[in-house]
Formats: sequence, structure tokens, C-alpha cells
Amino acid sequence: MKKAIGVFFAASFMAFAAASTGNAQDALPETIVFENVRVFDGTALTDPMNVLVEGNHIAQISADLIDAGAEAVHISGDGRTLMPGLIDAHWHTFMARPSMALASTAPFTFITLLAGAEAQATLMRGFTSVRDLGGPTFGLKMAIDSGAIAGPRIWPSGAMLSQTGGHGDFRMLSDFPATPDNLSFPERMGMSAIVDSPDEVRKRTREQLLQGASQIKLTVGGGVSSPYGPLDTVQLSVGEIRAAVEAAANWGTYVTVHAYTPEAIRNAIEAGAKVIDHGQLADEEAVKLMAENDIWWSLQPFLGGHLGNVHADAARQADSARIATGTDRAYGLAKKYDIKVAFGTDILFNAHRASQQGAQLEVMTRWYTPAEVLKMATADNAELLALSDRRNPYPGKLGVVEIGALADLLLVDGDPVADITLLADPEKNLLVIMKNGQIVKNTLTAD
Repeated sequence: MKKAIGVFFAASFMAFAAASTGNAQDALPETIVFENVRVFDGTALTDPMNVLVEGNHIAQISADLIDAGAEAVHISGDGRTLMPGLIDAHWHTFMARPSMALASTAPFTFITLLAGAEAQATLMRGFTSVRDLGGPTFGLKMAIDSGAIAGPRIWPSGAMLSQTGGHGDFRMLSDFPATPDNLSFPERMGMSAIVDSPDEVRKRTREQLLQGASQIKLTVGGGVSSPYGPLDTVQLSVGEIRAAVEAAANWGTYVTVHAYTPEAIRNAIEAGAKVIDHGQLADEEAVKLMAENDIWWSLQPFLGGHLGNVHADAARQADSARIATGTDRAYGLAKKYDIKVAFGTDILFNAHRASQQGAQLEVMTRWYTPAEVLKMATADNAELLALSDRRNPYPGKLGVVEIGALADLLLVDGDPVADITLLADPEKNLLVIMKNGQIVKNTLTAD
């Protein structure tokens, strides 16, 4: 009987998951024509063009008028900018809005509803895709994909894997000594998973993949936004990291790691990780190793007040200052060695800063031109998302305005290449937001 019940529920879950994805794809919109728009092509704006969207793909781009039939919806761009939807390569949907204390103590249903509200707000800021690097986002992703609520495409990692006392260990001191049959609240909710051997890493990795993870996130060094794991610590052995890499590869995807120091970066690369998240304290030898191994560097513009969290104690403030100082050097080394750099914000536990997600793009112009920043936050980040390979939840081309690409589009009131600050005020300057061919915001009158 127990086996029959288990099979029933497993089959029901798979059917519901398939139906959720199918509903999102079946609910395709009308044919839509963007008329007289200047398209961001990755380097500059084109001359005025007309762009036809059929279903959830871009079907035609032409300088000539497009005859799409009497039923087509026409949106007059009046020379404004049409660009791809923005992509945040380091986002935490469940941890962006609540304070750390609230996230640790409030009912999980409340935190889930906050995450749903944040997902809608993220989409309305023009971020049509996010790579979620730690948190119980599987159900939220299902709700978005089924059309139950609005939100971005989510590439979920599920629970971040951390060792005891590591960066992702959110347990209270009262939870110790820990026992295998007494998981803490963050572990039960899927915020993190504590692993202390290759076998435990392998099991928890497979659990995330079972639930729908598109990539696996490990914390292999210290940080500043968790109770334990000082910034200078090296966490998880090469063998433990390799266990996750092998389990992920068996499912056709990859491992990304939270790491700041050269030692943590070297261990991750030796074990086969494909992406380094953060890395602001990397030395030149570690960066050379990244270049030699074709590693992606998911950097964030952490400069003082632009850090994702504010810390009260002096030690963590000092760590934050070290990271802020290292940020300039890290971007310089990334450019020197031609590393593939992704744009992400990693805003944690701060609703106001989450609302300023788009303003982080302007910070990036300290190191790159506005056109380079826009390309990084669209086409380049889309290339990073494609590392999920067989676990990619949204097959298709993203991050570009090209024939055949998925129709995630923004109509900007102005030229963001000339003035990237336009994207810091999405309520005013994003006149149309389209995701998967569906208009989710339109302040213009459609003909």
C-alpha cells in the first residue's frame, strides 16, 4: 500500500509539473508588431525597424512595414529603444525582500508570499530572467510558469550546499549538536543543505536535481551575510566539490560556487566547477587559472553602499570593506585576462535595495561602457544560463533581439546606451515589458 501511494504521488507530481509548463506555453498571445523602434543589437542602436512577434518568438525584423494581418496588435515605438529583457545572474528570490531576522523567524507561508510579490516586482523592473542561487524556489517557479502569478523565468539552484559552519549554515546555536534526524528550519524549508562528506554532497545534490534544479550552488568559502564561516575560511574539500560536479554532470548541468579567496577559487576549479560567484579577493594567479579553464566569473559591483546587506558588527564591516576594495581590482583582472564576466546583484535581506536592482547597471559603467554593460546583462548572461544544458528549463535563445529568439523584450523611453540610468527608473521608462511573447506591462495605446 505504501509503495502504491508513493507511486501515485510521484506520478501526480510529474503530471502537475508537466501541466504547469504546458499551460505556460499554451497561453500564447496575439501576433504583435513593434513599429518604428531602434533595436539594441549588442553594441549600439539600429536605424528604425519593425519587429514582429508571433507566439513566443521573434518572427521578423524589417526596415519595411510588416503586414501581420488584421488581427495583429500594433505598438508604435516612435523611435524608442527595443532591447532584450534584462537577466540577473545572481539573485535570491526568497532572500531579497525580508530582513534576515524575518526570514529566520516568520511563518514560511509569509516568506513565500513575499517571494511571490518580489518575483512580480522583479519582472516589472525589466528583469525577465534570473539565476536563483539559493532558496526554495521550485514551487514559485511552477506558479510563474503555469501563469498563476507574474514573475521572471527562474533558473533555480534549490538549497545551497554548505558544510557545518559554512557560509550557508543558517542554524541557530541551539540546533547543536546536530543530529541527522533533526533538520533545522532552514534545511527543512530548502534554504540550505548541510553536507560534510562526499556522500552527503552527492545525496543533497541529487535531491536538488530531483526537484528541478537547473544548476547546483555550493559555498566553498566564507562570506559576510551568514552567521558563521569567516571570510578567510576555505570550505568543502576538493573531493566534496568534485562529488557535486560529477552528480550534476550526470544530469547534464554544472556547479557554481560562492568563493572569494584564491584558495577557494583554486579548489573549485580543480574539482571541475564552471562558474565562480563573487571572487573579489582573487589574486592574479587565480584569475589566470580561470582564464586557462574557461571559467565564468559572476561578479557583482560591490562598492560600499552597493553591497547587498548592512552589517552591524565591526568584523563584518571590515570584511565588507575588503570586498569593496577588491571589487575594483577584480574587474580590472577580469578585463586583463578576458574572462567571461556575468552581471548579477546578489541583493540580500533588503527590500529597498531590491527595488534598486536596475540601478546596479549604472555602477557597472565604472569598468565598462554602457553598451558593454547592457550586453553583459542580456546576451552574455543568456550564454551563462545556457550552461544548464539538458537541465535548461527554457530551451531557446534569450538575451538578443533576433529572428527565432524568445520574445523577452523591453520598450525603453529613450536611449539606454546613451543614458543607462533610464533603467534605474523602470516605472517611468519601461513603457512595454514582454516576457515569452506576452505583454505584462503596456503604458502605450495599442492599435
